[in-house]
Amino acid sequence: MSVSLSGIARIERLAANVQAALGDRVTRLPALSDELCYEVAPAHLLAVAAVLRDNPSLRFEMLIDIAGVDYLEYGGSEWQTESATRSGFSRGAARGPAGSGHGEAPWGGHRARFAVAYQLLSVTHNERLRLRVYGEDNEDPVIDSVAGIWASANWFEREAFDLYGILFRGHVDLRRILTDYGFIGHPFRKDFPLIGNVEVRYDATLGRVVYEPVTIEPRVLVPKTIRDDRRYDPALSRAVPGDGKRG
Repeated sequence: MSVSLSGIARIERLAANVQAALGDRVTRLPALSDELCYEVAPAHLLAVAAVLRDNPSLRFEMLIDIAGVDYLEYGGSEWQTESATRSGFSRGAARGPAGSGHGEAPWGGHRARFAVAYQLLSVTHNERLRLRVYGEDNEDPVIDSVAGIWASANWFEREAFDLYGILFRGHVDLRRILTDYGFIGHPFRKDFPLIGNVEVRYDATLGRVVYEPVTIEPRVLVPKTIRDDRRYDPALSRAVPGDGKRG
């Protein structure tokens, strides 16, 4: 989809306002021509978030969404974003050790494995902006909670914690929100087993739900094979050729 010159000018005007308000505390990232994306260091997250919300030229009053990102296989996966892959499917072949993407640097050259992306909306100026921050640790990533700045972050951060294991410093009630209380691990991490860690069943003898190790064997997924489908072969139907009616 093409972007008009007025749309590009609007994006650049917003970028100039962000630069004037935040200076070198944020770094502009490559993005589509109709999008604006910035990276902020973990130490500056809360201060930058407050400016984005309160500065009159910005006024990003609403946090629309928070998304966790796991860069474990970034740069090494066969999935492609701009066109169909020619080399197969990323789950169609067994992978090597975690973090062994293309090149020597783990996580596709990223400084850290986990990141959080914030989708912001300015109702006042009808503008959108994406902010990204990396976690401070690659096993137990920690990022400051922005729930005190945008109240909607409360459940968004709980979701990122539940699915990615990202910890939000200062969150008042950081509990799982989508998985069960006894769930083990974080299912959106790229190294989480496809079969899970445990399975759940009801034990009639004990009169309660029990958790047990999974009993299915792990397998590598392969691309779907399209086979000949003879369901519509005239010889297998009761249709009378030429009359358009079924017998």
